Amino acid sequence: QVQLVESGGGLVQAGGSLRLSCAASGSIFSINAMAWYRQAPGKQRELVALITRGGSTNYADSVKGRSTISRDNAKNTMYLQMNSLKPEDTAVYLCNAESRDGPYWGQGTQVIVSS
Repeated sequence: QVQLVESGGGLVQAGGSLRLSCAASGSIFSINAMAWYRQAPGKQRELVALITRGGSTNYADSVKGRSTISRDNAKNTMYLQMNSLKPEDTAVYLCNAESRDGPYWGQGTQVIVSS
């Protein structure tokens, strides 16, 4: 079992920045990749960024160049630094861990970007 707890969301003006954190606990050794997803009201959940165990990263086109995903293995924590935020970035951001036992999800953290 893997437990994921997100933090760092909030209300920010357009053009601002936020850093989201996802603290993992439990069977950390079983995690192959971690990712951030987001879900806006009335929209499907979408992948924002992914980082593999080896450190390879991938980003959605909508956030590429504005966001950086990283992980601190010593702290068992993943981060998403988001800059130049836009109102369309408003969503609940969810942490995901893909392990050999299956996917795990956090509860999510709300990000609201005001224009």
